[in-house]
Amino acid sequence: MKERKVLVIYGSSDLYGASKNLIRSLEGFKRMGWKSISILPHDGPLVEIIKKSGFEVILMEHGVLRRQNLTPIGLLTLFGQIFSSFFKLSALIKKEKISLIYTNSNANSIGGLLKLRTGIPHIWHIHEIIERPKWFKLLLETYIKLTEDRVICVSKAVINNFSGINPAKLKLLYNGIDTHPYAKANYNLKSEIGIPENKLLIGMVARVNLWKGQFYFLEIAAQLKKKYPKLHFVMAGDAFPGYEYLYDAIHSLTQKLGLEDSVTNLGFRLDIPEILSGLDIFVLPSIFPDPLPTTVLEGMAAGKSVVATRQGGATEMVIEGETGFLIPWDNPQEAVLVFEKLIESAELREKLGKAGQQRVNDYFNEEKYLENFGILISEVSEEQTNSQKA
Repeated sequence: MKERKVLVIYGSSDLYGASKNLIRSLEGFKRMGWKSISILPHDGPLVEIIKKSGFEVILMEHGVLRRQNLTPIGLLTLFGQIFSSFFKLSALIKKEKISLIYTNSNANSIGGLLKLRTGIPHIWHIHEIIERPKWFKLLLETYIKLTEDRVICVSKAVINNFSGINPAKLKLLYNGIDTHPYAKANYNLKSEIGIPENKLLIGMVARVNLWKGQFYFLEIAAQLKKKYPKLHFVMAGDAFPGYEYLYDAIHSLTQKLGLEDSVTNLGFRLDIPEILSGLDIFVLPSIFPDPLPTTVLEGMAAGKSVVATRQGGATEMVIEGETGFLIPWDNPQEAVLVFEKLIESAELREKLGKAGQQRVNDYFNEEKYLENFGILISEVSEEQTNSQKA
């Protein structure tokens, strides 16, 4: 059988949710007998993992939509990258006889242009919910509609966010994770931080940007600290490109709220299973809809009671009162009442943690993801084959 090749387009080299999902997708293609060639804009920890896994990766700036591009100079740079990569990747497609283009994340525009140029089937894998500005949402949806053969969505919330695309082309595929590293990790995070064992650790793991909720987390922490002095709070994650200025804002708010001795910022870490194992309560306080936050799955897989804001994909992962709790995204007073239940009951924390762990094992495991990913890719491949025969 002729070897099938897929061109994989991605716009980051970090190791957060969408990047981890990309690795699983590459494994999915490998399981199906496809050879993948990944195009990433720059070096980073993801590149190293892809190479160690035996997959080919090419570093090429291909015009990723980023915050710093939204300036006159930034737009010129963006269009220059798109123009340059378009011809380079067109030549690569011809040379390698690529038969499928797979774009992971709607921040990457080049895959759609290559589809229009070559006619090769193109799959969008969408991890984002875009609500505003409305003109940009409409423009992006129109572009996706013109350049898709299938749109894989990571949650029902993502599907419901689309308004102009044929529902038959929108396919649900929940992210899946390898649960074993989280279940077996046993790390004394309190010792690393240098706090007594009798303190309760509440932590979040997320990229630092305007919508992941670091500021909301601090507001909740300040109110909880007034009633429960034996609490400590942990944040892990580095800044999304263009949002580095938020470090100073977070530090300033921490000081303003009097939390200097109660909050530890771990920054970028690779040992997420170990960090999660050292927490007592995990929270993801996103203030905008989070499509399907992988860190929530990781917190559940670690057997931790999970608190997440009541919006986006979290509502499809967390079962209220059974595997965790959902809180409002804009009401710290109401959120505090939820945390109090968990702070005051170790039994409840353990009960929710075990139930959440079981739910991840049942519905969001890696094997289920790979199986369903293979089905969706095969559908597009078969359509292409049938079209060629016709």
